[in-house]
Amino acid sequence: MTRADFDPDTVEPDGRPPAKAVLFDVQTSAPWRGFVNGEALGGQVTVLTYGTDIAGEGPRLHVHPYDETFIVISGRARFFVGDQVIDAAAGDVVLGPKGVPHRFENAGPGRLQTIDIHHSPRWIQTDLE
Repeated sequence: MTRADFDPDTVEPDGRPPAKAVLFDVQTSAPWRGFVNGEALGGQVTVLTYGTDIAGEGPRLHVHPYDETFIVISGRARFFVGDQVIDAAAGDVVLGPKGVPHRFENAGPGRLQTIDIHHSPRWIQTDLE
């Protein structure tokens, strides 16, 4: 499918150079954990990766002043977003809207691995547990 959502001649490059950062160590067999603030790359989003082999384990309840998008890379997760419970598996994407407390856990069996996109150039979080 060919896309043409905008006219490239109408977009002026802003002069930022390409950038690169390391999110996780590919040499380890352990679950990926890491983050790169968008401001380190000159971008508007912060990227995290979270992984665990332990069913029931996950980040504690927290909230952000911006949206967070979760991509389940492998395994199964149970997300608690406000008063909603969302079961997700590899290939699913879940939105945590700004200002809504959320957490997730490994629903098992096996490893859960996510990529989490914070819609902010910096990771800003308040833990509620």
